[in-house]
Amino acid sequence: MASVKKRPKSNAYSVRKKASNPPYVVCVRNDDYPASLELRKIYRLMMDKPASKSGLVRVVDESGEDYLYPADYFVAIKLTRMVERAVGLAS
Repeated sequence: MASVKKRPKSNAYSVRKKASNPPYVVCVRNDDYPASLELRKIYRLMMDKPASKSGLVRVVDESGEDYLYPADYFVAIKLTRMVERAVGLAS
């Protein structure tokens, strides 16, 4: 049997995996925020654990700034890379 060459484990370098697809949401309600949120528009979701514990989500709205909104105003979606590129959301 041939021996398999193993790479030495080293703590000298850390490799971070790029996150798969960043999470996206689509706006399904904008009752209290019609100027800030567009219905049926796709928004990039920004992770905010304390906010999610309070039933809120953080998205970059029409002002170009990130704000907190009620989580039930959005539905999570997953986009393919082709769709991300087509709608200009690919990073």
